[in-house]
Amino acid sequence: MDVSQYLEIFIDETEEHLQTLSDCIMELEKEPENMDTINEIFRAAHSLKGMAGTMGFKRMQRLTHDMENVFQEVRSDKLKVNSSMIDLLFKCLDAIEAYLNNIKASSDEGTEDNELIIKELNDFIAEREGEAPKPEQPKKEQPMPEQQADEKKYFEFDMNESEKAKIKEAEEGGAHIYGMTVYIQKECLLKAARAFLVFKAVEECGQILVYNPSSQEIEDEHFENDFSFYIASEEPLEKVLDAAKAVSEIENVIGEEVSYAALAERQVQAEKTAAEEQKVKEESAAAAPAVQSAAPAAGQQPAKAQTANKKQAVAKPVTNRTVRVDIEKLDALMNQVSELIIAKNSLVSIGSADSGDFQSQSFHEQIESLERITTNLHESVMKVRMVPIESVVNKFPRMIRDLSRKLNKKMELYITGEETELDRTVVDQIGDPLQHLLRNSADHGLEDNETRIALGKPEVGSIFLNAFQEGNNVIIQVGDDGAGIDVAAVRNKAVERGVITEEQAESMSQKEIINLLFLPSFSMAKKVTDISGRGVGLDVVKSNIEALGGDVEVKTALGEGTTFTVRLPLTLAIIQALMVEIRDEKYAIALGSISNIEEIPVKDIKYVEAQEVIHLRGKVIPLVRLDQVLDIPSREEPESLTVVIVMKGDNMAGLVVDNLIGQQEIVIKSLGKYINNNKIISGATILGDGEVALILDVNTLM
Repeated sequence: MDVSQYLEIFIDETEEHLQTLSDCIMELEKEPENMDTINEIFRAAHSLKGMAGTMGFKRMQRLTHDMENVFQEVRSDKLKVNSSMIDLLFKCLDAIEAYLNNIKASSDEGTEDNELIIKELNDFIAEREGEAPKPEQPKKEQPMPEQQADEKKYFEFDMNESEKAKIKEAEEGGAHIYGMTVYIQKECLLKAARAFLVFKAVEECGQILVYNPSSQEIEDEHFENDFSFYIASEEPLEKVLDAAKAVSEIENVIGEEVSYAALAERQVQAEKTAAEEQKVKEESAAAAPAVQSAAPAAGQQPAKAQTANKKQAVAKPVTNRTVRVDIEKLDALMNQVSELIIAKNSLVSIGSADSGDFQSQSFHEQIESLERITTNLHESVMKVRMVPIESVVNKFPRMIRDLSRKLNKKMELYITGEETELDRTVVDQIGDPLQHLLRNSADHGLEDNETRIALGKPEVGSIFLNAFQEGNNVIIQVGDDGAGIDVAAVRNKAVERGVITEEQAESMSQKEIINLLFLPSFSMAKKVTDISGRGVGLDVVKSNIEALGGDVEVKTALGEGTTFTVRLPLTLAIIQALMVEIRDEKYAIALGSISNIEEIPVKDIKYVEAQEVIHLRGKVIPLVRLDQVLDIPSREEPESLTVVIVMKGDNMAGLVVDNLIGQQEIVIKSLGKYINNNKIISGATILGDGEVALILDVNTLM
């Protein structure tokens, strides 16, 4: 039996406990006397220790054990929390995270013993006691009640004929048959993993013939704190018992040698007893109606029944309402939904053709039903795939705290909208770009304390991360109230490096100059630090975000601060789109980007700096001729143009199309590396008639 199947659960739960510890230690720094926080830290460290022990990660277990010891002292009011303890606790978290990263990479915790950190932890306790640190003593666990841990539950088997035959055959082959019951400690986490370690240990002495509960129930953790089995072995009983007892977190192991004849006799006796009990039950049930009819007459239940009901209500288990789902399973499900939508579109296509029978009412009802089902199925799958960005942003407060100390700048991070949900695949990859933008704000954005005071600003700099949903996109803003970007300095640096010429610089807008910061190896840092300024920053941020189908833009005001706005698609799989025609080619535009559709007379088109624009309800909107952008042959200009008004934040543009086909739910298919040099095409979709339509990314047109 192998514990490795529990590795994913271990990794997930360890990450959760680490996040809890990080949040709690941050709180503890502000409120050192808060007992709720102290207890929460103790519990998380204790859980981590138990899980690491269960999985056999001894170094991680030892470190978390010593953390738990320190907090035991803090809980009992023998130790006070101070800033050096907080720093040490964060060192512990970093060390545990390093173990976890090793485990993720190689299923092994590595060879780092972290002796210095463990010494510092023990020194805290020693200082309190005024003596040298004591060697680690294993904590004595509370024994379970005597009668419970001594029960011979291996006699409670309900064996079928094939299981009996196995035992008989092994005995006839000359092996000893041992019945064994193993009791696991109540505090043990991952009971199933512990049971499999016992099986692995005893199987070196022989072969397990029968399990109770079944091996599947043990794997699913559908058992209390004990399990039983029969093993055929040529080794003495003591050796098999010792092998099971050697596994940690085992409370007790009892066993004895049994013969097939004795077991068969017991089984016959058990069946006889069961039959007698069933007979008594049936007789009671026959007599019950009279009792039941008397009780309602009195207007109440019998006292015994009330007690039973009360007990039942109390004993109802609290179930966890969250489920961990393998992302590959979700991807497979999403593909099935995608195919279903393509099939639905085919039916729609057939239905719209003039083909006699297909125009019947029932056929259209079927189409509507299929349309409703696929939409609901899509929404359900999307809900399963969507996760709050909280899982990414909750590690940033700790990062800003560390940067504040490292840079010797006072700063505070304000986060809003952490409950905003994004597709899981996007959430997994957005962490690094956001982390870099926050580091950028801390290092380049905020001035040092003295400068801020001299400028009349609050000494503590503000960094913010705001997330919210806008149409089919999620917007994440990262910014600060620092110095802002010196646009003139960026322009001069770009000219000096030969990125642009003096003439180009003169005609560039402020926005175009700021966008130079996203060019590869373009850095404004005066000195290279390990925080930012190596020239591999914003270009990587931009390319990572664009790889997710998003974009990033900057707004800045000198002396007031800078805001980076990251725009990401809500989902990468299925969207509502408007289908349009340009000449005889079909294109899709995401419905979430569309503001409205207008019919504009050609005579109303104006020009601003040689750019075609239209005036619409007090706004000047630039026109984009899609046939020119897509290099489609031009046609004779009609009297009026069909214009799809699209928006991105505050920016708007009017896309000129030939015809509108209508709204449709489309499946986004990646084009892979075939058209990776054209940013305007974000993917393709398969229409009902099998034709391929390209999907336009209107964000690139603004």
